[in-house]
Amino acid sequence: MLKTEVLVVGAGIAGLTSAAILSKLGCSVTLIESHTQSGGCAGTFKRKDYVFDVGATQVAGLEKGGIHSKIFNFLDIKIPEATILDPACIVDLKDGSNPIPIWYKKNEWIAEREVQFPGSSRFWQLCSLIHQSNWAFANNNPVLPISNFWDLSQLLRALAPSNLVTGILIKSTVFDLLCICGLSKDERLIKFLNLQLKLYSQEDVYNTAALYGSTVLQICQQPHGLWHMKKSMQSLSEALEDSLHKTGANMIFGQEVNSIIFDDQNKCWKVFAKSKKCYLEYHANNLVYTPPPQSLLKHLKYLLNKKPSYKNRLKTLPDPSGALVFYSALKTKHIKKISSNHYQFVSNELGPLFVSISKEGDGRAPKGEITLIASLFTKTKDWFNLEKRQYIDKKKEYLKKISFELESQFNIDSEHWLHKELATPLGFEKWTNRPNGIVGGLGQNPDIFGLFGLSSRTPFQGLWLCGDSIYPGEGTAGVSQSALMVSRQILASKGIDNFNL
Repeated sequence: MLKTEVLVVGAGIAGLTSAAILSKLGCSVTLIESHTQSGGCAGTFKRKDYVFDVGATQVAGLEKGGIHSKIFNFLDIKIPEATILDPACIVDLKDGSNPIPIWYKKNEWIAEREVQFPGSSRFWQLCSLIHQSNWAFANNNPVLPISNFWDLSQLLRALAPSNLVTGILIKSTVFDLLCICGLSKDERLIKFLNLQLKLYSQEDVYNTAALYGSTVLQICQQPHGLWHMKKSMQSLSEALEDSLHKTGANMIFGQEVNSIIFDDQNKCWKVFAKSKKCYLEYHANNLVYTPPPQSLLKHLKYLLNKKPSYKNRLKTLPDPSGALVFYSALKTKHIKKISSNHYQFVSNELGPLFVSISKEGDGRAPKGEITLIASLFTKTKDWFNLEKRQYIDKKKEYLKKISFELESQFNIDSEHWLHKELATPLGFEKWTNRPNGIVGGLGQNPDIFGLFGLSSRTPFQGLWLCGDSIYPGEGTAGVSQSALMVSRQILASKGIDNFNL
């Protein structure tokens, strides 16, 4: 049995960040992880000479003033080496028109938009105003959703006059913004927005919250930008692990949670976990839970029966998407010359594919070779409950289809693949322990985003949620913001209510 002040479950970016912040501030912290390595959805794996990013392949928030930059400066650890993506992505709508490069420099992106989407400037200007308001709000460290008076005080302190103006759009969608600007019938613009929004919000233009969508549509441009990690996405986790080592926090891998109970007599949380060798028991005053909240239905069965309304909330959360991810490698000379490391294009049969290609010297492939990762969304239910032969055949079929689409898009001859494999939601479930292999958090529609989302505070004192299902949403920057928020809430519960980065 191991006693600790704070127990963090899950060593993804959310868990590592919350553990590192709290440990840096003097809390006794233990972090447990079911896998043998950290990173979670932002982790990596190796095949021969190749390093593949499991899920996330690009990072926001490394710029000065960005969330990663602020957290790393506070932790006094070096920010991993990365380069800005310019263009951040090239989007090919496959409609006979020129592909759309999403430029980092603001003036270049404005000029590109005018060419690609004539007459759309009012929409982009409106998104820019909302985004500027959102950014000022986020930098003031609000707490959302509100669960008590302290949360409310943090929200009120973060508000600026501009937020009161944009707040009237709290229940609006991105499509509502298009309607306001007279662009509700611009099919090409809507198609482009659908592709981009699905990546960041798991929703389309008709269902993405306007306040969320306005920001993610401009995260690629100055003064923000998307970044390509020099080595791999794992370098983020490694840097946070360094901080935990410096502050003496415990990190224990290979610990799969079986159940969680609250000890009324000793007023502490008990987490029962198993490793390959034995069963272990952890006691903590505060428990930070970073897996998807749907996993609580398995881990917190007994206590949830005492809170039927909360149990029902967890049971009725929208179903997140799964993903098929194609991991491959080939010689650089066997792919057409590329002008971006990230592409998004539409397949008539498969729908939108998102492609990430490594850079020379970034540590993912030997000299003269590249790794290429392509992903597409899929319904998780389509991959479970298949007989073994059916599953194998279906996986082979999709591997063949994705290979063909990439060969057509990038002028690749089929015999030139040096490596290729396909991961399904089943594989992702085994890697991350996320139920049904779901990717990302909850779809950011107006009924889930911000004030209406799932709170980091649970109905159980000392049990906290953190990660991509909690405000402000998914991505390494989003879950880091979530980790900062829950750290501040825990500190406030201990009487330290003035902590900010």
